[in-house]
Amino acid sequence: MENPVSARVPVSLFQSLQPSNPAEPACRPVAGCYLATFLKPEMMHVYRQITALRRYQPVVFTQKRENPAQFPFEPVQVQPKPRTHALRRLWQKQILGRPITMYRSEADRLLRKLRASDASILHVYFGHMGVHLLPLLEQKSLPTVVSFHGADAQVDMDRPNHRACMQQALTVATLLLVRSESLGKHLVELGADPGKIRLHRTGIPLEQIPMEAHAPPADGKWVCLQACRLIQKKGIPTTLRAFAHFRKTFPDSRLILAGDGPEEAALRALAHSLGLDGRVEFTGFLSQEALGRLRSEAHLFLHPSERSANGDEEGVPNSLLESMASGLPVLASRHGGIPEAVDPGASGLLVDEGDWRALGEAMLGLAKSPETYRSLSRTGRQHVLERFALSTQVAVLESAYDEARARFAGG
Repeated sequence: MENPVSARVPVSLFQSLQPSNPAEPACRPVAGCYLATFLKPEMMHVYRQITALRRYQPVVFTQKRENPAQFPFEPVQVQPKPRTHALRRLWQKQILGRPITMYRSEADRLLRKLRASDASILHVYFGHMGVHLLPLLEQKSLPTVVSFHGADAQVDMDRPNHRACMQQALTVATLLLVRSESLGKHLVELGADPGKIRLHRTGIPLEQIPMEAHAPPADGKWVCLQACRLIQKKGIPTTLRAFAHFRKTFPDSRLILAGDGPEEAALRALAHSLGLDGRVEFTGFLSQEALGRLRSEAHLFLHPSERSANGDEEGVPNSLLESMASGLPVLASRHGGIPEAVDPGASGLLVDEGDWRALGEAMLGLAKSPETYRSLSRTGRQHVLERFALSTQVAVLESAYDEARARFAGG
């Protein structure tokens, strides 16, 4: 029987927080959770994390609420952008060449709302929002945890004013959470104190993802799947080229690209140029239920992420973890936090970034080795259980809240 609460998160570079699991208190301390938007469709992982808190009572603070039917939750306190936001954007971003930070009056208003909600800690989701909230964080009125997920630790850091603001946010925050050790290293390179960085991995609700023993298709009609935003760092051109190589051996195979994004037109054009018309399906954004059905039908999951031109890099892709948890064999790249999630040959296969030929050959090798295929299908879920179970990661998060409050109280 699975017991994710007892799993431990291996950490080699940053201090490990052991998940605590005391009895749920009768009156839980309040954790103020701040997001720019609550909640965009691709942020299911944030919703899972907030709603799974057990020892803390979450209250969401946001500039804008979206998709309440998809993400039901209360209480949500909305503090919209000021009417002068367009002017502020012009002044701060275009003229001064710096990231947008809130006005001191906004910070004071938000602080009053936090105090009225009896918040004992503020959790800011995404590093760029930590920068936006700098006028509040600098007051040090309550302990603050800022969590980093990927691009928010890297994009625009080559701009001196942006880098300086981020460094200030790293300094004034009580604790810094990262989804992978690779992201933690980026923060250290930016000047963060390693003693403030804690590894808090993505939490996957294993009870919501059925395990299915996948098998190679007897008729050679392989179904390959990649689920992600259609953006540069996801490495989809590598997927398309690898799939074209794979089809030379298995011509009846199909590739499903589940997601939407700005690169769709270019990707459709590339698929056409590779002779993949009718063999690649672009589904657009899909619900969790629809993705679950696709995982059940697919035979291979592909995610060859790569560093984008603007420096954007993955933490650990949620769709990769969910596929592993479902028993779908995964093939990905040695990029960002992915090697922290996939043990090559044990829970998946890895190739170098951008190496479509290596990815295609890995696909062919797996297709021609039913024993290896079935082994990866069996072991992927156990790997997720040991490192990424939602219950374990929520306990890690609550331990971080405890530590941040203790550090703040101790001055």
